[in-house]
Amino acid sequence: MDFDLNEQQQMLKTMAGDFLAHEYSKARVKELEKDSLGYDPGTQAKMVELGWTGLIVPEKYGGSGAGLLDLVILVEEMGKNITPGPFFSTVALCALPLMKFGTERQKGTFLPAIAGGQSLWSLAITEESGRYDIRDINCRASLEGDGYLINGTKWFVQFAHAADYLIVLCRTGKEGELTTFIVNRKSPGVKVERIPTTAGDGQCKVRFNNVRVTARDVLGRIGKGSDLFNYSMQTGAILKCAEISGACQAVLDMTLAYAKERVQFDQPIGSFMAIQHKLVDMLTEVEGLQYMVYYAAWLLSSGRKALTSISMAKAKAAEVYQQICIDGIKIHGAIGFTMDHDIGCYFRRIKSAEFMLGGRDLYLSMVADGIGL
Repeated sequence: MDFDLNEQQQMLKTMAGDFLAHEYSKARVKELEKDSLGYDPGTQAKMVELGWTGLIVPEKYGGSGAGLLDLVILVEEMGKNITPGPFFSTVALCALPLMKFGTERQKGTFLPAIAGGQSLWSLAITEESGRYDIRDINCRASLEGDGYLINGTKWFVQFAHAADYLIVLCRTGKEGELTTFIVNRKSPGVKVERIPTTAGDGQCKVRFNNVRVTARDVLGRIGKGSDLFNYSMQTGAILKCAEISGACQAVLDMTLAYAKERVQFDQPIGSFMAIQHKLVDMLTEVEGLQYMVYYAAWLLSSGRKALTSISMAKAKAAEVYQQICIDGIKIHGAIGFTMDHDIGCYFRRIKSAEFMLGGRDLYLSMVADGIGL
């Protein structure tokens, strides 16, 4: 295993960091937290021009054909800049399952539009409980003629209000098996409502009232929606961990810079042992999380068994993110507790990051299963 970035990956990392720092300053991010759309379409269009929306899409469908590790690097930089918008929901949560489970017609129709920035997507799994547990799925698709009618409500569907298409997990058949459908967000019977959140992260509630879909809209096989669910949980979770890892690095960098410039008793507070030890603890946690993320992504991208490593990373990520932000705020002192300070942008996103694609308890249980407990 060699986690050193190659020349192209280093260029991607540097370019992404510079671009996002310019386009999404913390002041701009704070403005967009209160914006009805929640992101800047102009910046999204620039991401398309840079080729980011097509980064992992195969070349035959208009993309660059890069690998999962390249996407991890990009998403990590997005985490550093707490980048708002539908990139994650479109590329990380929907393009990957489309590539794996889509028919040739579906891939030929939808992937070029994603790569070219003509369509935005969102993954609709969770329901009222908010848990990523297939036992909680009650949204139902019932046979009706040569198609299906979808009825039910999905919660916490990120940027559904901006999406053109939704990937929706439903109950089908007498045995209650799961099937996944591609649904046009503008179909009759689809109603989207924004959910106000502290993080301002574009969460939505989506109601389906007799929404008609056809057999051609099935993604994967009928009754095998759990396959797509499990795949999306793994790929989505490791990419969410990469985003969290980047955010943690940004909080550490911000706190370290403050400790060097803030003077008390005629010397920088970073010269005091209590602050030094706290910063070293933060550094250890951040680097440890980054290693876990890269290792799990490497396992997944190379076709090895990765579920336990992904689960360990996701369980650890939430813990590290919270502790890093709390320690960072403490070192900043009173100013760190204000809404105006940049560190607050990261702190407001802790719970959103923790519970998206499943909370810590879920992944701890998965680790326990993986080691035979």
